[in-house]
Amino acid sequence: VLRTDQPRAIPPAPEKLRMVVSRTRPAPQAVAVAEALDAELVPMGSAGAKAMAVILGQADIYLHAGGQYEWDSCAPAAVAIAHGLHASRIDGSPLIYNQQDTYMPDLLICRHEHADMVLGALAEIAAQAA
Repeated sequence: VLRTDQPRAIPPAPEKLRMVVSRTRPAPQAVAVAEALDAELVPMGSAGAKAMAVILGQADIYLHAGGQYEWDSCAPAAVAIAHGLHASRIDGSPLIYNQQDTYMPDLLICRHEHADMVLGALAEIAAQAA
């Protein structure tokens, strides 16, 4: 059981990064970032399962850009943060919950040492698309 009050040590990252994505509809931004970082895509169901895969060392990056509601990402993000991981919007801004509009357009959970690299790749991809 993964909990916020008893965080586990995050296993070391492998040389080749692994990014968990939706089994049925991986976000184009996630696929583009994986290509830019030469990361392996790992298809997986459930937002919670993807976030916990990063905590357990089964993946290194969870990038979701297809939209969710607060209840889909709040607990996974809280547990990830308690375990020492980075969690933010894909533009690097903080996750803000308990809003009138409960829609969350995107989410990034990863190791702190990978956050700048992932956010930089996202910014570069967005600039190329503009």
